[in-house]
Amino acid sequence: MAESAAGREFYPELRRELAAQLPSYLAGQRWFGGKARTISAAELLDVVPVPLVSTIAGSDPRQALLLIVSITYTEGPGDSYAIPVLRAADVTVDRGGSAHLKISGAGGSFEVVDALKEEAFLSALLQLIDAQATLHGEKGELRASQTSAYASARGAGAASLPAKPVGAEQSNTSIIYGDRLILKFVRRVEEGVNPDLEIGAFLTEKAHFTGTPQVAGSLRYITRDGKESAQGILQTFVANQGDAWSYTLKSLSRFYAAAGSAAAEGKGATDAEKAEFVASEAGEFLKAAALLGQRTAEMHLALASDAALSDRAFAPEPFTVEFQSELEQSMRRLSVGVFAQLREKISGLPLEQQETAKRVSTQESEVGNRIQKALSTPIRATRTRIHGDYHLGQVLYTGSDFVIIDFEGEPARPLAERRVKRSPLQDVAGMLRSFHYAAFAPLLTPGDAKSTASKTTVEKLGSWAEAWNVSVAERFLGSYSQAAGQAAYLPASMAETQVLLELHLLEKAVYELGYELNNRPTWVGIPLQGISRILSI
Repeated sequence: MAESAAGREFYPELRRELAAQLPSYLAGQRWFGGKARTISAAELLDVVPVPLVSTIAGSDPRQALLLIVSITYTEGPGDSYAIPVLRAADVTVDRGGSAHLKISGAGGSFEVVDALKEEAFLSALLQLIDAQATLHGEKGELRASQTSAYASARGAGAASLPAKPVGAEQSNTSIIYGDRLILKFVRRVEEGVNPDLEIGAFLTEKAHFTGTPQVAGSLRYITRDGKESAQGILQTFVANQGDAWSYTLKSLSRFYAAAGSAAAEGKGATDAEKAEFVASEAGEFLKAAALLGQRTAEMHLALASDAALSDRAFAPEPFTVEFQSELEQSMRRLSVGVFAQLREKISGLPLEQQETAKRVSTQESEVGNRIQKALSTPIRATRTRIHGDYHLGQVLYTGSDFVIIDFEGEPARPLAERRVKRSPLQDVAGMLRSFHYAAFAPLLTPGDAKSTASKTTVEKLGSWAEAWNVSVAERFLGSYSQAAGQAAYLPASMAETQVLLELHLLEKAVYELGYELNNRPTWVGIPLQGISRILSI
């Protein structure tokens, strides 16, 4: 943005005009997480000028502005977002109908657009980390830093890496630099230590774990009074064939084609025959599941590797009476809320799910008993940092191996809660539930994500889906257990381990039931079946 428009005398006009325009602007952005809420106010908290690449070289007066804005809603807590902008006249690519903000002032009127779609700004972000620069705003600063992995990740002599945004923009915006680096630009500003950056840096610099992208650098926004939030995470780019969810569904597509033919020929009459069929037709995927189990255990061993207790944030801790009590209360609150929703919404569910829903709806007290029984006796294991939101979508498939990504945890939880040490079996349960979802998802969405399968289709292939799920889960768990060995984070006996794993499986299935009731009722059968299987009803 030209200096005349970017000077501090321009900020009052920017602050005044943004307040009125931001609600409608944000509603049109895919990365904005408050679309379901009503904005009551918007305030510009800070402006940080960001010189573009050519500006740093001294030949171009353009610069972007990083806007830190605060959003207040009519109900609930507010949010803060980072919005980098450029004057529309300064961009090099025609944006067409892209959303924009219009600013009027003494120097005239002009429009500003998202700077994260402009290559010069994307390149500037990497150059900030190159220089480990600090940029000053009115109330804080944007500070760039490198890890010990930066030099090798960046590459010797790679003065310029072409920058391009990743096409699928979600809650954050990712930028790829050549085939070496990827930067996650954090849109929602959350005060505190970001788990993705914190865990990634630990695994890179202390645990030396190679099963996740290496963290090479970061961008942090720090206020004058020392409050910090992650603004960007720079990692090594991993060439891949997509996530493990997509890879799994491709494998299942082939499996179901073969299973349909086998069923038509009267094969697979018993569970043993189906298991043998899975071993034959899905053998390659079973090997992949075993490899993923191994990589998962290696991740957990790395996260538990601070045996010297040198880093308080990662030092393993024992389960305590207080922690188990808090965990029990949290699980009970979840259960009470979800079962209340279930009873209220049974009549609106697909007819083929209503009988199961009614049966499960009577089990609230049994779920409470399971939770109480599992947590009423001391758990003889340690708690560690975990992934926190572990499923097939959080793993990249390279064609021969798996790479684990996104240690952010569940975005709906506060940052502090996501950093709490827990049992790694919570991650294991998350992946097992993800396998269950993958097994039945193709039966619910045959060729069209908006359609639902007939009851006949589910009945025809449902038993084959369950056979696949059982075989995959067994292979994953067997490999995980072998790689984990006698890790201190596992309970002292196999029986205790099974109890804790089933507790987290039940918690996850109940959580999924609540999600499907609110967002995707046609899929409610998957968590209902999961709960039914755990409770043996």
